[in-house]
Amino acid sequence: MSANYHQLAGQLIMVRLFGTELDADTADFLRANRVRGACLFRQNMADANQLKRFTRALRDAMGDEALIALDQEGGAVVRATWVPAPPSAMSLGASGDPKLAHAVGAAVARAVRSLGFNWNFAPVLDLNNNPLNPVIAERSFGADPLKTSELALAWMAGSESEGVACCVKHFPGHGDTHVDSHRDLPTVDKSLDELERFEFAPFRMASASASAMMTAHIVYPALDAEQPATMSRPILTGILRERFGFRGVVITDGMDMHAIAQRYEAGQAAVNALVAGADMVMAIGSRETQQRTIDAIADAIRDGVLPMDEVEARLARLSALAQAHPWGQPDYAAEQQDRALMAQAWQRGLTALRSPARPAPGSKVRLVARQDVVSDGVSEAGVPAAGIAASLGKLYDVDLVTFADAECFDWSALPDDGRFTILASTSRRRYGPNARANWKPDLHLALWNPYQALDFDAPALMTYGFAPPALEAVNAWLAGAANAEGICPVPGFAGNAM
Repeated sequence: MSANYHQLAGQLIMVRLFGTELDADTADFLRANRVRGACLFRQNMADANQLKRFTRALRDAMGDEALIALDQEGGAVVRATWVPAPPSAMSLGASGDPKLAHAVGAAVARAVRSLGFNWNFAPVLDLNNNPLNPVIAERSFGADPLKTSELALAWMAGSESEGVACCVKHFPGHGDTHVDSHRDLPTVDKSLDELERFEFAPFRMASASASAMMTAHIVYPALDAEQPATMSRPILTGILRERFGFRGVVITDGMDMHAIAQRYEAGQAAVNALVAGADMVMAIGSRETQQRTIDAIADAIRDGVLPMDEVEARLARLSALAQAHPWGQPDYAAEQQDRALMAQAWQRGLTALRSPARPAPGSKVRLVARQDVVSDGVSEAGVPAAGIAASLGKLYDVDLVTFADAECFDWSALPDDGRFTILASTSRRRYGPNARANWKPDLHLALWNPYQALDFDAPALMTYGFAPPALEAVNAWLAGAANAEGICPVPGFAGNAM
């Protein structure tokens, strides 16, 4: 193998792009360093035609073994927002139907492959049993290792059947944290026995069939007291490779996340991850950061810190992934059928808590919702209050009241005029003590994080997401045209189907 160390290093990173077209300078950078991986985000996407041009240009610049990726999990975590909107993992968990999960995974793959992607960073295998988790929640299929694994692996098989590689995440488990690794470095302080029985289980089950796994920027003291999993050889090599026998690609989560970037220099962090056992580093910072990352990896290969035989093994795994999922942009002939599938899937996930009542059509209702539309940095922004009001306005006479800060909003100031009061929760964050103690909705529409339904002793309808078909499912339930038969797949919810 040629000793062009920078070109070897470039094949071991995935970069972020800026803008909606591939400019000549970036194309030259990709070609010069033989970068084979690119991850696109919402800011890179305008519409289908633009995105197809972009991914075609990337493939031309990166070659036949280009790996062009995105996060199209479903629910709030999607990047291409105009294709059929898939339900979140927990919505599918509430349905509990592996056949439906397989169909949704296949439909997601058909959509993104038509746009020029051959790698999707989904599904999530994290078991969410922590109600205070700020970043996973409805992205998880549930808390039961066996049921979650069955659904997630069915979703993955559906995607693979349509030619799109999956990347299960976040090994060895991000579900039981109360810190978002985008903002700080979490710790999961559980015994090895607890991890074996819970967090490890889905990844162990997936290790025989998953094309790729993504690492978690989390410290697990029982496994490695010093390094987060992304940089831990005992975890990535000792557990994942040697114990679980995983032979697919290991890719890091974004190395720009604060859990890593605030503690390590970018180049050294990348080398640490590769030494630990990762195959590809997600270098999604600035061009300068990407160049520093390539330089550091090249130096590590030259100096033997990354032995050449291990580099060759990594390159072989990456080539095998690309060859098994060749790039293409096939026609999306099933779009209308997939829209119908997604609508059905969202409806099947609807979950009732505390026997909610439906106001009669034409009733006067008061809708209370946030003023702003927020994102947690991972998800797309929630639905605007006016959008919910317009949706409910198809059934009711709606008076919209918005708040900027839940902790300052005075619920008692709402008019006592007999209107049926609906609270619509449109952000991921949980409510604070003021809201919990004083807010008294007649119906709580938990349109994002289902754990928010636990913040009020009020009847609730949980959707696990806010995409248009989720709002349509809510209206169908309100109109009596659909039931809420989902069963929330995490502890703490003693609801009833209706």
